[in-house]
Amino acid sequence: MKLIIGLGKTGLSFVNYCLTRHLDFTVVDTRDNPPCADELEKLAPNCRKHFGSLPEALFEQANELLLSPGVSLKTPEIKQAILKGKPFAGDVELFVRANKQTPIIAITGSNAKSTVTSMVGAMLKSVGVNAIVAGNIGLPVLGVINKKPQVFVLELSSFQLETTHSLKAKAATILNVCEDHMDRYEKFQDYLDAKQRIYYGAECAIVNREDLLTKPSYVTRKIKTFGLSQPKFDHGYGIIEDDGQAYFAHGTKKIIAVDEFDFKGRHQYLNILAALALSSTITKDEEGLLNGLKTYHALPHRCQFVRSLNKVDWINDSKGTNVGAAIAAVKGFAIKKNIILLMGGQSKGADLTPLQPLLKNHVKKLLVYGEDASLFQAMAKNYVDVEKIENLEMAVNQANAVAHEKDVVLLSPACASFDGFKNFADRGNQFMAWVNAL
Repeated sequence: MKLIIGLGKTGLSFVNYCLTRHLDFTVVDTRDNPPCADELEKLAPNCRKHFGSLPEALFEQANELLLSPGVSLKTPEIKQAILKGKPFAGDVELFVRANKQTPIIAITGSNAKSTVTSMVGAMLKSVGVNAIVAGNIGLPVLGVINKKPQVFVLELSSFQLETTHSLKAKAATILNVCEDHMDRYEKFQDYLDAKQRIYYGAECAIVNREDLLTKPSYVTRKIKTFGLSQPKFDHGYGIIEDDGQAYFAHGTKKIIAVDEFDFKGRHQYLNILAALALSSTITKDEEGLLNGLKTYHALPHRCQFVRSLNKVDWINDSKGTNVGAAIAAVKGFAIKKNIILLMGGQSKGADLTPLQPLLKNHVKKLLVYGEDASLFQAMAKNYVDVEKIENLEMAVNQANAVAHEKDVVLLSPACASFDGFKNFADRGNQFMAWVNAL
């Protein structure tokens, strides 16, 4: 019997998986009314289910635990079962077991993984490669398990990687690493170890030259690098400056001028270089891959340009839910001290002090709001002009009052949104509505 633990979207995909393979299963969830309970009733009205607790007897009867990403391996009942030798897997593990031939490009990182995943998919499709994008980006991997593309491009979270044992990607990357989800992990090393699992069995590791934590701790057959610096070796991707013009480059070979692309922020160049390095493991048409990006539309809420008002640019980076994301966003738009930064929400126990040098050097005014506003205010008071605001809407109005020509007003909260919004998208949408109403 398969014991499906957690009844969200992934849990429901487990149910579909078991039904199509005629596998015996039981569904459990600690919540009395899980989010997909109604869908389960329609899909499998007569299946065994138990909500509100995790009965020990069901763990003993199970021959494998199927764990949703939102379920921690440290949940006492699960931890005890694993210690007793009970096999466990997540949706990605089931997917890779079934996928015998199609190459996988696997992407993780604390930040920018959705952007790079969507870029890789768009770049490959632009040169005629049949690529399917799935995983943490929205389309569950078990929903595409019977598809036969030329390549799967998967965004994988640390939670998914914890329950994946046999990935063996053609190309794998950790884009960057900073503290995140420290409300789930006991220590940073646990989080890093989960990310590093993406390299297990990988044919090629794609490493960020600017972040040593992205270097694989597992043995891989090949390594390629990316970074904003000029590549030192032929296997590196970066930027070459020539006669005042910057070019995306592979080794010493210039590919295309960076100003041919309409992307705001140097961090987007880093995303493009990572996507290029990953895509190049499938096709050698580097110029074609980059040309394909000219029609690519950036994902919403990720350093998204909202409007220019009185020569002040407003940027929505609501997806910036951790410190590393905020640092990348500020660096991307900073020209000396021109940033009016809006931050706040639920900081998830993260260390905020890495923000201090950035605030001192690049931020003109910091407006903090939400549940952990006082933590941000205490962290920043000796480094920047900081003001605590009652809520995000009032912060928008205050930013508009203090902004001057050539300033950038940037929402990059470094926090989860659940103290006042449904999710990061809801926060971003409301932010844009308030900005557009100014």
